[in-house]
Amino acid sequence: MTYRIGDILIGQVTGIQPYGVFVLLGGETQGLVHISECTHSYVTDLHEIVRLGDRIRVVVLDIDEYSQKISLSIRALQPDPYVGPYRRKTHFWTNHRTDTGFQPIADVQEQWLAAALRDFP
Repeated sequence: MTYRIGDILIGQVTGIQPYGVFVLLGGETQGLVHISECTHSYVTDLHEIVRLGDRIRVVVLDIDEYSQKISLSIRALQPDPYVGPYRRKTHFWTNHRTDTGFQPIADVQEQWLAAALRDFP
């Protein structure tokens, strides 16, 4: 069976290592869910998230064209708890209510030029 990036599949957990979870995708094809792709939060022990034999939904992140290794993700199928519906407030570094433009710079430009010419012979 051929897989494509973005495919959502059901696989069976066949191995759990400190760095990730091996998932059988059907037949003899295996993929790896790296520990960083298991959940949105910090993971101390993968055994708390999955168990051997569990059937899990995964999405194909990448397929190495030379070695045919498949990178999978569980996290990509979960909503991100750190992204909220609120809108970030725009921060202005100046007072956006006044319309002075570049006039304050023009007012001191002569002084800056005089000081620069004085410092550099």
